Amino acid sequence: MNAKRVVIVTGAARGIGQAIAGAFGDSGDTVVLVDRDPDALHSTASALEQGGADVMARIVDVTRSTDIDRLMSDVIEERGRIDVLVNNAGKNTYFDAVTMTEDDWDSAMDVDLKSVWLMARAALPSLIESRGSIVNVSSIHARLTTPGMFPYAAAKSGVEGLTRSLAADYASAGVRVNAVAPGWTQTRLVDEWAARSDDPDALSKVLRAHPLQRIATPEDVAAAVEFLASPGARAITGAVLPVDCGLSITFRVD
Repeated sequence: MNAKRVVIVTGAARGIGQAIAGAFGDSGDTVVLVDRDPDALHSTASALEQGGADVMARIVDVTRSTDIDRLMSDVIEERGRIDVLVNNAGKNTYFDAVTMTEDDWDSAMDVDLKSVWLMARAALPSLIESRGSIVNVSSIHARLTTPGMFPYAAAKSGVEGLTRSLAADYASAGVRVNAVAPGWTQTRLVDEWAARSDDPDALSKVLRAHPLQRIATPEDVAAAVEFLASPGARAITGAVLPVDCGLSITFRVD
């Protein structure tokens, strides 16, 4: 893997984004941490710096093009290039299609879909120069979903369509665009869900539904992202790589 690439990771302050940033930092890359939570961002940046990583940390609202343009200018000015963009920022949304307001819809799409386009649009000129790559974090919900996930599933389906379109449009410029699609992942959200459940066996049932009898860790997702951004994936573009411990290959009736 090439050392000292410049890698931008959105939603980098915790969870999957934090693991992704750590993986690139451990590989010797310069990592640009992007998040809206200043305390969590500072904590993650400090931890990576203590581990020897070259880090930039920026508080950015990825739904605002002015914030994004300022970010890209800072990165180019301070590090000279952009080699990898990881669009990880997102939020879970749970609405009923009838009662959901237009403002709720716009907010959900802004974070989970529009931000991916805005970040790609701003980074692509530099990525073309570096013949770099984009890795978008989608979700298993883009193709397989459950009741109560509206409109999250719609947004993530859009992320995968955007991934394919950008891959096709910029392949001739040497830019690869791929996505990972995590399923259940051991994050704070899963812990909180299990704690709220009335079923003490809820998490065990989830584990049994997975062929590998486990759910992914943030580090599992980070490893997949790092691979797709690496020279080892130089023949891969427009792909969506599931990171779901086999859940999406099953047809369960129990």
